[in-house]
Amino acid sequence: MRCPSCGYLESKVVDSRSADEGASIRRRRECLECGMRFTTYERIAENPILVTKADGSSEVFDRQKLMRGLLIACAKRPITPEKIDNLISSIESELRSGQRNEIRSRDLGDMVLARLAGLDDVAYIRFASVYKDFQNVEEFSEALKDLG
Repeated sequence: MRCPSCGYLESKVVDSRSADEGASIRRRRECLECGMRFTTYERIAENPILVTKADGSSEVFDRQKLMRGLLIACAKRPITPEKIDNLISSIESELRSGQRNEIRSRDLGDMVLARLAGLDDVAYIRFASVYKDFQNVEEFSEALKDLG
């Protein structure tokens, strides 16, 4: 590990402990050249999840982008940010456990809707209206029937 002060490549680990609820390891290191102490973190390298959009383009799954959309759908509803975070985590976990590193945006939206249906009907309809791009009242009415 290169020292941030002098650039020397050799250091020793002074202390090691778990961080981020076990998701990483925090290491205190000491440079063998100048003696400066610095901290490094080790994390598991995960393959990015690619989202294939309707137009055929792909982008890396962005947890914050999904969070923003869900926060808008859940605005003024009795849904805590922690519940939204758990919803996103469950989707991410399902994708990673299924060894899927690519998903169509339509399938991702369906996963969100399935979870929202059990959480809050109004948030479900708000998210669906944007995700499914309702063009008229009939489409909106059909989504309400699906909630049943």
